[in-house]
Amino acid sequence: MNPLTVTDMHTGGEPLRIVTSGYPALPKGTILEKRAHVRDHLDHLRKILMFEPRGHYDMYGALLVEPDLPGADMAVLFMHNEGYSTMCGHAIIALGRYAVDKGLVAAQEPVTRINIECPCGMVVADVEVTNGKAGRVSFESVPAFLFARDLTIDLPEYGAIRYDVSYGGAFYTLADCRQVGLRFGTSPARHFVDAADALTQAVKKSVPLAHPEFADLAFLYGSILTDGSDGKDAPTRNICVFADREVDRSPTGSGVTARLAAMAAKGEAGLGEGRIFESVTGSQFTGQ
Repeated sequence: MNPLTVTDMHTGGEPLRIVTSGYPALPKGTILEKRAHVRDHLDHLRKILMFEPRGHYDMYGALLVEPDLPGADMAVLFMHNEGYSTMCGHAIIALGRYAVDKGLVAAQEPVTRINIECPCGMVVADVEVTNGKAGRVSFESVPAFLFARDLTIDLPEYGAIRYDVSYGGAFYTLADCRQVGLRFGTSPARHFVDAADALTQAVKKSVPLAHPEFADLAFLYGSILTDGSDGKDAPTRNICVFADREVDRSPTGSGVTARLAAMAAKGEAGLGEGRIFESVTGSQFTGQ
């Protein structure tokens, strides 16, 4: 096996380990076929990269692959402690910087647009460039939607919980953390993890998911516990617990997209209205 080399970055405190060499060539095909091949035949490499002693339980990774969609500048597979995701906003932000910094795309001032093919579809990243240096990054995600609203489920340790299921490149449950007796700033992080994981596992068993285009995208990625606010007058806090109890240190790009889709569907956010989302570490994403 060739040596694995990586570049480590972070977005709002959430790590991204970009694989720069060491993977064998992948067979041609769609991005979802590449994802299946890596999952079925090369998963030992994910474990080497994600887990100790080279990584840690909450590590996150990106593998650049040959694009398949017309117009794509690059393509990426996402990996974590459980397997392979379909969308990752914090990774898109880091990859936008990486692509400009490393010359993977030609830098254009004041904004360099990069079409990034993800398992969920094409995501468009805009990288601000000044004097050849990359700056702030934003992205336009794939179409997002509220899948189910105002559902109720009984969790043995917490009682009846009201929640939504929303899609932002991946499916999440969304629930107010106050329903399980938690408060941001006072409750321990492990209590959020326990409650979010209990919600995820219960909803996986009770709510069949469907994606309008690809069956491979129809799985519940995790749960996002929020402070119950809509972020209109002050930042709204949330914690995303995904994969195998992995905690996102950033506000979660695909999670912000899912939350915005739910807010729009419920009339809590209008077209073009901005919202600020804050993670448990205090880092913030702005979305509209």
